[in-house]
Amino acid sequence: MDRADTMGAVLRGVRADLLTSARQPLPPMAGLRPLKWLPHVLIVLVAVLLAAATEGSAGAPLAIVHAVILVSALRRPVPAWWLSMAFLAGTAVAGYSPALIGQPWPWFIHAGVLFLVALRNRPRVAVETLLLSSLLAGGMQGPGEGLLWEKPLTPVVIFTVAVFLGTSARSLRETRERLQEQQAAVIAERGRRALLEERARIARELHDVVAHHMSVISIQADAAPYRVEDPPEELVTAFAVIRQNALEALTELRHVLGVLRAETTDDSPAPGAPQPTLDQLTNVVANVRSAGLRVELDVSGTARPLPPSVELSGFRIVQEALSNALRHAPGSTVRVEIAYGPSTLRLRVHNGPARDRTEPSPGTGHGSMGMRERAAMLGGELTAGPTPDGGYVVSVLLPVPVDTATPAKEGHP
Repeated sequence: MDRADTMGAVLRGVRADLLTSARQPLPPMAGLRPLKWLPHVLIVLVAVLLAAATEGSAGAPLAIVHAVILVSALRRPVPAWWLSMAFLAGTAVAGYSPALIGQPWPWFIHAGVLFLVALRNRPRVAVETLLLSSLLAGGMQGPGEGLLWEKPLTPVVIFTVAVFLGTSARSLRETRERLQEQQAAVIAERGRRALLEERARIARELHDVVAHHMSVISIQADAAPYRVEDPPEELVTAFAVIRQNALEALTELRHVLGVLRAETTDDSPAPGAPQPTLDQLTNVVANVRSAGLRVELDVSGTARPLPPSVELSGFRIVQEALSNALRHAPGSTVRVEIAYGPSTLRLRVHNGPARDRTEPSPGTGHGSMGMRERAAMLGGELTAGPTPDGGYVVSVLLPVPVDTATPAKEGHP
């Protein structure tokens, strides 16, 4: 590319940067809500003060017009810069330059416009406007008076400082925005990892449940032929196939979920340990009572064994709800309701406001997520939220397959 092509490309870039009328409004300041419009107020106040400083002088009307241009730069900084440039050049050409000689306001107002241009545009645009403004200031002369400023470099220094401050403020804002984006991404990733960890923990628990059922199927299929005298060969073969399929399914299950067992956490049951059921909630309630909560347990409906997945999820949800009440509402009264329906299990844990002076202890922040995951896994519904009395309520409805119903247990949990 020769020199002419290079210059052509540069000029096209400058035209694209400066020949625009796009709106670039100055955004509100982040932080305290009462201060969000503080930058706009300061710019308007500076414009008013600079215009008021010329009151009674010949240049007062010109200062007012120039101050209006500065205020307009809050919305369209590049067009306002062109207007300011035209204003300065026009006053010199039209013979108003004697009113500007020795006056600081034209340069400070134009510097304010340059500051807003640098604040809302790329550094390249800020440098282009700075160079053109410096050329204009150096070429403005009064009739027989020389330059309109005693020291020719003074306007250039003022413009340079304004552009530097504007560019620095823009860079600081962009850095802060990138940091906020990164923080939001970290929070989202942390939540996603917590969700995956909770799902893995649930999968570890359900692995034992499924493995137990597959083992039972295998044993029953192996023992079934011996319960019939002279069983047909076809029946023996069929039970053998069932047992073989159950063993293969159990092996595959162990291969797929074995890694989850290897990641067992401290609060997870040991491999092979029995999974908790709703019967064991009385022990959880007793422990919570000893910690200072007043807990009422109400069981309604016909208590009966439920599918292991429902028993396990129901136990964990109530356990987590009681733990949250213990952490966030020490000394409160908690009511735990367990309602057995023909095809549903309804759980409700409601705690009142904290009554002890003990400071609430923070948790992991993932308890609600785990409860929702357990309910969703079984096709249930869970709602949780604060109550008007200052407490908190967790309510969950879990479906129970009717064909899994078994005879009622004696007594209630």
